[in-house]
Formats: sequence, structure tokens, C-alpha cells
Amino acid sequence: MKKSLFVFMTAALISQFYLNGCAPSTPVQVDRMISSDRLIKRLEANRRKIKSFVGTGSISIKTAELDAKSSFQVEIKKPDTVKVSFYGPFGIDLAFALITPQNFQFYDAINNIYYKGKVKPGVIKDILKINISFDELIDVATGSVNLTDKLRNEPDKFEAVDDLYKLTYIDLASRKTSVYWVKSDELEIRQYQQNDSNGKNLIDAKYSDFMKVEENPIPKQTSMDDLLNNQKIKIEYRTIEVNKEIGKLKIDIPDDAKIIEL
Repeated sequence: MKKSLFVFMTAALISQFYLNGCAPSTPVQVDRMISSDRLIKRLEANRRKIKSFVGTGSISIKTAELDAKSSFQVEIKKPDTVKVSFYGPFGIDLAFALITPQNFQFYDAINNIYYKGKVKPGVIKDILKINISFDELIDVATGSVNLTDKLRNEPDKFEAVDDLYKLTYIDLASRKTSVYWVKSDELEIRQYQQNDSNGKNLIDAKYSDFMKVEENPIPKQTSMDDLLNNQKIKIEYRTIEVNKEIGKLKIDIPDDAKIIEL
């Protein structure tokens, strides 16, 4: 199944998709800064306000195996359901994926084949062509950064430069460093970086073109350079809806589709 899925998605994506001097910084006065504890709690609270999400636009994926761009739509019902629809030129249906932490469905619209089974290591990579966990998929799709593990930890360094807060955390066990850049007045997470013990960049995610939804800043553009997994992901949304009522997410399967259960 992995081989057939990979052959289909690679062929479909390649054939149907298309590629397409600094001034010194000025430190912010200390009395204008909020505490790091309060900042992290507000950022994480904003992330958790998103209960449902629907976005339409384009997604670019670059890996060792693929370099392509597609029109797509993502629908998310937190905490446990993600539907992703891929479209070719003129809105042609290419593929549909429905994923939960336990199960997956994948419909190859071109070959009229329906796959379903349990979520196992590597399944999301086979379907979406990116090496990512279910929770990471939700965060990338919604332009969010999960700060749950930072709620009880003070940053090793907290500073403010110009209109940005910079928070630095060092994991003593892994010796990895995580750095977050936050727009101070809008509480927008503009960039997230993770570096190894030698300072080599492992992940560099950037967020831009924010819109306000229920006072919550949502980026319409997300760019993630994941050097650890040799993959780059870029999402550009044309439209976004947050916390709107979403019915049951499902994939419509033709009666004559070939069914492969794994």
C-alpha cells in the first residue's frame, strides 16, 4: 500500500501541481514588557481558542522525493479530525484524506481507489508526503505553535528588541534550543526556531499576513523549513474560517470504487 500510495501521489502531484543593509535594533524599555509567564499563557490560550478551522488556498511541499504545489482545502475539528482535499487545475479532484489519531481514509480520485486502516508510523507521510505527527499536522495547518510544555517553565532568556519579544528555552536533556519571536502589540508569533547543541538550525518556521478572528491573530501564510526531516512546507490561505459550525467530516466514496482495507 505504501508503494502504491507513494507512486500515485508522486505522479499526481508532479503532473498536476505547479511550482512556482540592516539598522541597529532598539531595545524596548523594560517597563513596557509583560512577564514571560503571562506572555506564554496568553499565546497558548489563543491557540486553544481554535476549536474548528477551515482554510482554502495552496500548499507547497519540497522533499528529497517531491517538489510540488497544489490547491487544497483543510478542515479541522479539534481535537481529533482532519480532512485534507487536493485539487488540480480547474478544480479537478485529485485526492482526499480523512485522518484521526486512530484511523485514516484516503481516496485516490484519479484511480478510483479507496484506502482505509489504522494510523501507523509513516502513514501520514505516505498520504500527505510530509513526515509529521497528527498533532503537528493540526498546528502547521492552523499556523499555531504549541507552547503547552512551556507553561511551567521560565525561559532561559527573555528580551525585547524593537517591537518583538524573544523567548529562548534550552532543553538540558536534548541540548536543543527553542527560540520564539512574538510581535509585542498584537501577540503574533512571527517565527519559531529550533537549534541543536552546536547552534545548527533544525527547524525554522515563519508566520505572516495575519488576520484577526475573534481577537485571535491567525496567519494566512506559514513557511516551515524542517532540516531535520529534509522537508519544506509552505501554506498560503486565500480564505480562513475559525470556530464555525462544521458537520461530520467525511469522504464521499463512489459505489464503484475499489476498496483496500489495511
